[in-house]
Amino acid sequence: MWNPTGLRAICLDLDDTLWPMRPTIERAEAALMAWLSEHAPATAAWLREPGRARAVRLAVQRDHPDRHHDLTFLRREAIRVALRQAGDAPALAEPAFEVFFAERQRVELYPDVRPALQRLAARYPLVAVSNGNADIHRVGLGDYFVGHVGAREVGVAKPHPGIYHQAVARARAQAHEVMHVGDDPVLDVVAARRAGLGAAWLNRHGRSWDEAAAPPACGCGGDMARALHAHAVQPQPHERPHAELTDLHALVRLLGL
Repeated sequence: MWNPTGLRAICLDLDDTLWPMRPTIERAEAALMAWLSEHAPATAAWLREPGRARAVRLAVQRDHPDRHHDLTFLRREAIRVALRQAGDAPALAEPAFEVFFAERQRVELYPDVRPALQRLAARYPLVAVSNGNADIHRVGLGDYFVGHVGAREVGVAKPHPGIYHQAVARARAQAHEVMHVGDDPVLDVVAARRAGLGAAWLNRHGRSWDEAAAPPACGCGGDMARALHAHAVQPQPHERPHAELTDLHALVRLLGL
């Protein structure tokens, strides 16, 4: 069991750590399609063809390898490409993306999250670290955090150590004094450990470590961030988490709060 003595700050992943990601993205995509149906019906019809939306996303990723850390750009550009292919005005990509983005911030927190964050934030500075584009203030959690380090703003995504180094700086601590908590064995555990942080694996679904840490399937369950980045890290046997948690209440207990 990991010894929390000397801990000065905690970093937390967002998607699938504080709320389930897939239903959030599905609702945002449904809102986007409803908007397109009204304002760009040709594009809506074009995207309903099987495989088209995925093909557009893959093409945008292929054409912009230097922007893989920026999911906002990738999503907006995919909308723009679809509009152009369907014969609608590409300028509609801006308002269309804003519809998607607004709905993307309407998350349903896991039940343990808010009470646990209240306890944790009363004792430790908390920093959000995410490859995604959720806004901690718009989702209603900003008061618990001293900062948010996002891949788009930093210019690199997890598992790059740079995003963790930025989070440590935001926490005003040293890497060995910070623990990162997240659901992804590769992006959150192995990457955090390689950056010098402690790492706690939030395993809400009772998976085995070996299964969860295996190379991702090509779709990654719709998680674009993991699909783009998790393949870059091959976990080693000694890179297991310092602690395994079933929820954030378990973290509160581990820290004696």
